[in-house]
Amino acid sequence: MIVAGVYSFNGGKEVVEQRYPIELAEILEVIAEVDSTRYKTKISNEKTTRGKMLYHPASLNAAYKKAFEARNWFAHRVHCDYPANYYTSGYQSSGKWTGAFREMDFVKNRLGIEVQFGKYAFMVYNVCAKMTIFRNLGVVDTGVEIVPVKDLADQMSSGVSYFEQFVWDLETRGVSDIDIPVLILGVSF
Repeated sequence: MIVAGVYSFNGGKEVVEQRYPIELAEILEVIAEVDSTRYKTKISNEKTTRGKMLYHPASLNAAYKKAFEARNWFAHRVHCDYPANYYTSGYQSSGKWTGAFREMDFVKNRLGIEVQFGKYAFMVYNVCAKMTIFRNLGVVDTGVEIVPVKDLADQMSSGVSYFEQFVWDLETRGVSDIDIPVLILGVSF
């Protein structure tokens, strides 16, 4: 795959280049190593693309996982202790929320990576919530979000978001004082 787009959210590009040059080189190696043609394996059942071969997001994610783990990048999971003291009086919780967790796809030297070939809401959540949470927990200082550009997203299932849309929303939203620096990389075939 190739890097087709680069966006610096809250100075993310500059911070990654300055503080994490070795890790950035590894990230770029991983992207170049993933051969997207091997993952155009999903036969669409969707109304507008029935029978068309599409890129398979889960297979792409697995390829990234294998390549990152080979370079000693690993997922970081934290257990969530959800408070029960905010329930209204009279409500009895089923307690089915036990065992809950949050996970960052890959972490190395306080740099966190999320690879997102899924729905749009997850891109926004990753950058505007999850990365801040993991910073607050002392796991990361800076993030990298790897997402498809529109040309690639158009050859995936419907509802997959893309770099151009994501950048527009982040630009329009602006930066909050709690946001961490994030380098957004748009990838393509």
